[in-house]
Amino acid sequence: MIQLYTYCRSSSSYRVRIGLNLKGIAYESIYINLLKQEQRGESYKALNPQQLVPILKDGDKIIHQSLAILVYLDQTYPEPSLLPKDPYQQALIRAFSLDITSDLHPLNNLRVQKYLSDVIGVDDDQKNDWYQHWLNVGLTGLEVQIKNKAGDFCFGNTVSLADVCLIPQIYNAIRYKHSIEQYPTLMRVYNHCLSLPAFFKASPEQQKDFPS
Repeated sequence: MIQLYTYCRSSSSYRVRIGLNLKGIAYESIYINLLKQEQRGESYKALNPQQLVPILKDGDKIIHQSLAILVYLDQTYPEPSLLPKDPYQQALIRAFSLDITSDLHPLNNLRVQKYLSDVIGVDDDQKNDWYQHWLNVGLTGLEVQIKNKAGDFCFGNTVSLADVCLIPQIYNAIRYKHSIEQYPTLMRVYNHCLSLPAFFKASPEQQKDFPS
């Protein structure tokens, strides 16, 4: 059985949980508590020297980085596909996904936030202002990208990699009390996706390691 090393509030892990659920793939969750620094333990570092979650283990195959995992799953379990066949539409969806995973998400990564506090000495209010600024920049750009393209999902009426990446990022923005009403298209897609079992079951609150 596939194993997923995961943490409930990790946006990257959340993406992979959605992807696994959409494809109906059974998997075992192995919980890595980031707040307790379990990702820095020697046994986990041996699996992922980057000391981040998630990791996917498929037999003797070990894959890190959520997008790499999702592409692997899409190629190994092709139905339903997370990417359309049209090269241009596929490029648009990949670009949108990378805008989240490469540009926006790293700014709210726990290790980045801790470095701001513990090393640079930024106080909580300054750190929140800094993150709110980048949330606004990133989400405004995403809203513009899909404003005239979205249906039930980011790109039309078929679920794609874009939705898998968007929903954890919006969840995180809500958690940090960002003003989300200024992104009506993103929020319409977010609310629709959460009405679907594959997305709902992947949400942090539905995970066994979510704090009570």
